[in-house]
Amino acid sequence: MNGAVMSTQTLVQLSYLVAAFLFIVGLKRMSSPLTAVSGVRWAGIGMVLATLVTLAFMGASTFNLSLVIGAVVIGGGLAWVSGKRVAMTDMPQMIALYNGMGGGAAAAIAAVELYGGGSQSTAHLCIALIGGFIGSVSFSGSLIAFGKLQGLITKSIRFGGQKIVNLAILVGTVAAGVAIVAGAHAPAPLISAFFILALMLGVAMTLPIGGADMPVVISLYNALTGLAVGFEGFVLDNAAMIIAGTVVGAAGTLLTQLMAKAMNRSLSNVLFSNFGESGAAGGTVAGTQKPIESSDAGVMLAYSQKVIVVPGYGMAVAQAQHKVWELCQLLIEHGVQVRFAIHPVAGRMPGHMNVLLAEAGVPYDLISDLDEINAEFETADVTLIIGANDVVNPDARNNRQSPIFGMPILNADKSKNVIVIKRGQGQGFSGIDNALFGLDQTRMLYGDAQSAAGQLIQAVKAAG
Repeated sequence: MNGAVMSTQTLVQLSYLVAAFLFIVGLKRMSSPLTAVSGVRWAGIGMVLATLVTLAFMGASTFNLSLVIGAVVIGGGLAWVSGKRVAMTDMPQMIALYNGMGGGAAAAIAAVELYGGGSQSTAHLCIALIGGFIGSVSFSGSLIAFGKLQGLITKSIRFGGQKIVNLAILVGTVAAGVAIVAGAHAPAPLISAFFILALMLGVAMTLPIGGADMPVVISLYNALTGLAVGFEGFVLDNAAMIIAGTVVGAAGTLLTQLMAKAMNRSLSNVLFSNFGESGAAGGTVAGTQKPIESSDAGVMLAYSQKVIVVPGYGMAVAQAQHKVWELCQLLIEHGVQVRFAIHPVAGRMPGHMNVLLAEAGVPYDLISDLDEINAEFETADVTLIIGANDVVNPDARNNRQSPIFGMPILNADKSKNVIVIKRGQGQGFSGIDNALFGLDQTRMLYGDAQSAAGQLIQAVKAAG
């Protein structure tokens, strides 16, 4: 009998080890656009394996097993349908929402453990509390990020003494946690207060953060969700959760650091400064915006030798990626060398532009990141900017008074000519004037990115 139990436990642990291996392989393959799809599949196989093993050996009653399977079927069905229907332009908020669900699930595990009471050790309680705290913050914070990206929350809420209020919420949460650990059997109201305060902290932390900082915020909450899952894996003694949560937490932390570095800002500056929302001061911009007709822009593109395309959130909003690629294919047929330049924080989530270009079928060898392509702008006849703003603003290099001074940018201003597709003369999402728009070699093609790209296609054909 003991031997059978031991062999079952060994089988479960080996299965979790295989699942963890598949998670790691999948994550590694996701690091490259060429292998990202297969990486998702490998990680998915690992998750299916871990889920089936858990269900097969969970040792629960038939009633509990039915509830778990029912929840998996309902949740999986909803995710499948929503994943199929969501537009690529809405992917950032979907990721924020699903990431929040992961944090909420980890917090729910902690809640079950804490409300259940029993004979947990102090270490067990501490781990459950830490996981519950991180998961709750990630859950509520991700929901606020979703609301901002979806346009449900249109303003960042700031007031005097806000940081002190946030600190008071944090102190109250920690105090409630300490009281839970110190008491032999913590009362339910105290446990409820702990989770309520943790949820309030996630909301309070995220409300002041502007939309321009959302890529970093999404990365941060992704890391927090992974850590929360890892802590709750210790609570449940589940090796798959421990390894998967740790890997996701580590990867999310690294990505957060890289995103912050791409903006030349510290994580604390992102979380606690007032930058990232419309209305930030950007200094005085010399020159005036000079419009250009699509016919003239088309001729300029058609007779260029080298064109660098810089996509931004404006392309995503207009869902113009297919039209842009159609334009680029036409230019390539005319003998023009075309490259795409991607800034690490372009769009509303890490890799947002890469995802959109991949959907349009742009070959990976035409897409370069900032470090790879920045030296090539000086040899470009035309840089075509589609809805990007801060990532091409030369004030980041030249104006010490600018809030984005020091942020690495794409050197679009060093190309011979610049065409900017923009819906109007207003500022970008962060509220900073762009000095590039007033330069002598810059021309503004006003309009929706998709319609503008369509007009350029016709103009290039007419010029050919």
